Amino acid sequence: MKNKSFVRIVAIVLAVLMLLSVVLIALDFLVGNDASARVTQSQIDTLRATRREYERRRRDVESTINSFEFERATEIAKKEVLDRRIEITGAEIENINEIISYYSTLIREKEYDVFLASVREEEQLAAYRARVRDMEENGVITYLEIIFDSTSFSDLLARIDFIGDIMRADEQAYLDLIQARDETEAAQEALEETRDSLADEQILLEEREAELHEQLEEAQELIERISDDLDASRELHAKYQADSDRILREINSAEAELERQRERDRQERLRQQQARQQRNTGSGNTGGGGTVVGTGELMRPVSGGRISSPFGTRRHPVFGNMRFHGGIDFAVGHGSSVFAADSGTVVISTYNASFGNYIVLSHGNGVNTLYAHLSARHVSVGASVSRGQVIGLVGSTGISTGPHLHFEVHVNGSRVNPATRLP
Repeated sequence: MKNKSFVRIVAIVLAVLMLLSVVLIALDFLVGNDASARVTQSQIDTLRATRREYERRRRDVESTINSFEFERATEIAKKEVLDRRIEITGAEIENINEIISYYSTLIREKEYDVFLASVREEEQLAAYRARVRDMEENGVITYLEIIFDSTSFSDLLARIDFIGDIMRADEQAYLDLIQARDETEAAQEALEETRDSLADEQILLEEREAELHEQLEEAQELIERISDDLDASRELHAKYQADSDRILREINSAEAELERQRERDRQERLRQQQARQQRNTGSGNTGGGGTVVGTGELMRPVSGGRISSPFGTRRHPVFGNMRFHGGIDFAVGHGSSVFAADSGTVVISTYNASFGNYIVLSHGNGVNTLYAHLSARHVSVGASVSRGQVIGLVGSTGISTGPHLHFEVHVNGSRVNPATRLP
């Protein structure tokens, strides 16, 4: 009797320890993951659908590059096509990295599922072993005692039914054990499948990164060929200068329109404030029409990176002649994040053969910032951005001699030296 009591106590202690381990693992899982929701396969499928669209666009660009028309195109037109291909490859890399991130989270979740299934299996196995051990020690005698201790025929039938219930419970315990073992194996298989999918994505990522490196080299070789061709270099220089002047006019025009919008916002706020005062309900600021004014203090638009080309007159690395450089260049790696130097409103987000992908932010009080040669743009015209928000990625689109960020600051319609405005 004492032996049975000891076994029960040990079983209870083991059950408590197992429960505590489950709680600890659950806490570790929640801390290590975003607590909002579990990753679902449908989220990954959506990302893969986006990747299929990138692959379609990639095939279109490759078809253009392999066409006869591409061979006959000007160097500028060829660079635009190469920029499109680089941009698509960069987008694919972002997409793959996002899928990898999802799979990493999914693996943690499935590892947790395997752990829970293993715990359930161990619990069922422990219960089944305890029952089998009890049957070995007392099973036959107990059943005989139940039968021979009956006081009447009806009592005997009732006791036989009771024995049947015990046998069915024993059978169910066995079935529960088998089910728990099947659940563990299924969870383990799902985990292995997810790990295999992650490995496939990592292989694809390596392939795309290698392709991107080759594409960047091809674009760089084209720029070098242009610099060696005096006529092409002069043509490109003229276009670059014209584009630069035109972009400045467009910025000033967009800034003027945005200032008119801000004035309309101010007038609307004033009207609403006066209306509230007339209703004796107090006064306040309604926030206006959504334009954003910055703090007036600019931050570096990239993390790290030296200034490879300063503001002012310099010898252009492609054209070879002396010209005015309207901004500063930060030498940072391809795909590095580009941050909004201050809060503001996006007034331009587009592609240009000279500046490549570029973005212009209006910060109010006549201050604008320009970010050029991007590999990707993450904001669109009209969007409000916060100081330090990622608005794009560093690239080498347009007339560029390698991955870098061309950064300009405009005050009241004129370019100023960004270095004097940065910390």
